[in-house]
Amino acid sequence: MNNTKNQTRYFILMIIAMLFWGIAWTAGKVAAEHSNAQVAAFWRYGVSFVAVIPLVSYFKTPFKSDAKGYGYMLLAGVLTSLFNYLFFAGLSHGDAGYGGTIVTSLAPIITYALSISFLGTKISSRQITALFIGVLGALILLRIPFDGFGFLDAQSLYFLGCAFVWAIVTVVSQKAAKRADLMFYTFVVFGVTAFINMLFALPYAPFDFAAYDTVFWVTIIFIGVIPGTFSTALYFVSAGVVGAHRTGVFMFIVPVGAIISSWIVYDEVVALSTVLGCMLAFVAVALFAMKKFRYNTN
Repeated sequence: MNNTKNQTRYFILMIIAMLFWGIAWTAGKVAAEHSNAQVAAFWRYGVSFVAVIPLVSYFKTPFKSDAKGYGYMLLAGVLTSLFNYLFFAGLSHGDAGYGGTIVTSLAPIITYALSISFLGTKISSRQITALFIGVLGALILLRIPFDGFGFLDAQSLYFLGCAFVWAIVTVVSQKAAKRADLMFYTFVVFGVTAFINMLFALPYAPFDFAAYDTVFWVTIIFIGVIPGTFSTALYFVSAGVVGAHRTGVFMFIVPVGAIISSWIVYDEVVALSTVLGCMLAFVAVALFAMKKFRYNTN
């Protein structure tokens, strides 16, 4: 009975974490409009790095790993800094709801494709079907059946880049998880990401606090602390309870937060193709997760 209550509690926490990640897309667009992609990218992870320090202390996180583990952390930090820039650059050109939907829908599908191609992950006929459905969902999200290659604009290319980079980060994270505590991994990746993004932000005077208005600082602190640190911690803790194989499905809650918040703040209209593509991608990831869940429980 207690185990059921604990699982229910963690499911709720996962939903909250994913909704905040969705809201971060709209908040990120606000921050980019009140600064630029370089400065917003630096301060997002600068705030997250500082905010994660108390969590590392509270959980008494062991600061240890091996050479490969540190290599994975460095690589993840470099890739996350690239994702972070693409995130804000995409939001400078496009809609927050569309960005949050396309990235979180495509990233799990790309992750599975990379795992199959480069990690030698074995797949069943069910998973082949899931991959096909996922690719179909991606094509619809990019509106290729309707507009051909009209999706090759700044908005979609930045968001497509985000999806590819985040998929690689996910694969790297899976490798690193066996070599370091996840909170230590998060701490190092946040630090590396903030440092790299700072180097690219320096020409724009990121430490000239008076150059940026109150809206920017309130928004960037919210993104860094709530979706950044708080939701990431919830994600890792909850994933340890409900199982990593289910976390991919929870990612499809992110578009809900992104779409609703972007509709409230920017009055963005959601295209039918976006909803349909997201649903197909959800079905694909659910099929993958279902198969793995059954395998792990036998």
